[in-house]
Amino acid sequence: MRAFRAVLAVLLAAVAGGVVPAEADAGVPLRVATYNIHAGAGLDDRFDLDRTAGAIRSLDADVVGLQEVDVHWGERSRFTDEARELAARLGVRVFFAPIYDQPGAGPGAPRRRFGVALLSRHPIVDAANHEISRLPTQGPDARPVRMPGFGEVAVQVRGARVHVFCTHLDFRPDPAVRAAQVRDMLAITGRARGPVVLLGDFNAEPGARELAPLWESLRDVDPGGGTYPADRPTGRIDLVAASPGLRALDAHVVPTTASDHRPVVADLLVTPAGRPTPRR
Repeated sequence: MRAFRAVLAVLLAAVAGGVVPAEADAGVPLRVATYNIHAGAGLDDRFDLDRTAGAIRSLDADVVGLQEVDVHWGERSRFTDEARELAARLGVRVFFAPIYDQPGAGPGAPRRRFGVALLSRHPIVDAANHEISRLPTQGPDARPVRMPGFGEVAVQVRGARVHVFCTHLDFRPDPAVRAAQVRDMLAITGRARGPVVLLGDFNAEPGARELAPLWESLRDVDPGGGTYPADRPTGRIDLVAASPGLRALDAHVVPTTASDHRPVVADLLVTPAGRPTPRR
């Protein structure tokens, strides 16, 4: 945290003074976070979107990946469009990537959707909802099928384009579906031109065998603490991963019971290797 603030202070001083010191070439600061919001319900299982928004605001992150986001989904979240409501409360941009998209609860009712979302202070210059393997929970399918819900935004960070992905992997004890999801995600992130950040609820610890292929091209940004369950974490299943071109300065888990998970915050630098060469 101290390192991140020191770099940020250098950059701000450079802007104020109209000069760019050598230290500024070290990179552009970017704070990211991942948070499974439990559809807006706290560990007490009580729906309170203001509490959820407050918890996200406290992270002070530039880009936040959210999982378990309801959009007109059901009574548990009062049929709220959580993605839009949270963005409005926080004054940020949003991209929602549904996993499930079903007819509304009644005639004329908006469609019921559930998935992941990405909130960003920075301009979103591109966005996509990618398909990966999933074993559906909303039907009789007994085999994995290709389904959406692997969200991506390309954000413009002071001249650098960073690709931020948000995922929610399979929760079942059998790792086979997660292994397939990892293969699918790597095929997609591998096409990104520029630095990559992968945020999400992986439902597995970083040392799990099915996640091992991720660490061949990405780096686990370890916050040094558990994330689930929120009151007394016994596991770290909410992860931040970064590609070359991004340097991790600091990471930490935020203790809160506004969900059944704790959020993870990571302070990164977009290094010169991750920034485009200026045209001359």
